[in-house]
Amino acid sequence: MFDLLVEYGNWILALHIIAVIAWMAGMLYLPRLFVYHADTEPGSEVSETFKVMERRLLKAILNPAMIAAWILGILLIWRSDWSYMSQGWMHGKLLMVLLMSGVHGVLVGHVRRFANDEREKSARYYRVMNEIPTVLMIITVFLVVIGTRG
Repeated sequence: MFDLLVEYGNWILALHIIAVIAWMAGMLYLPRLFVYHADTEPGSEVSETFKVMERRLLKAILNPAMIAAWILGILLIWRSDWSYMSQGWMHGKLLMVLLMSGVHGVLVGHVRRFANDEREKSARYYRVMNEIPTVLMIITVFLVVIGTRG
């Protein structure tokens, strides 16, 4: 198994990057849907359309992309010589991934609440929420690029 991981390491890395891009696309888009959904009338046709869009984005893109990013990331660590695990940038990256996963969980909760026509947060809240994945992504990219080159 390990030989396969080494042999196909570049493929695993490419798929990991693709999964992260898909995950981030969903993490940036879903809160933007919430901004507009928060201002609709519960039960209206527009609100029902947003529910479908949010559910499909979560089930078809966000969840599978997050799972793939995690699995492929773990495979990349496993196939490495483990030297990355002692480096500060990797600790920071893993922290950012855990935080991003936590934000993902918060977004899942919001999808469920909107599905039940619960509107406890304002559009302004979701505008701020939309910035959190962006900040985490920027920090992660800098940690990886600067950490592996410095």
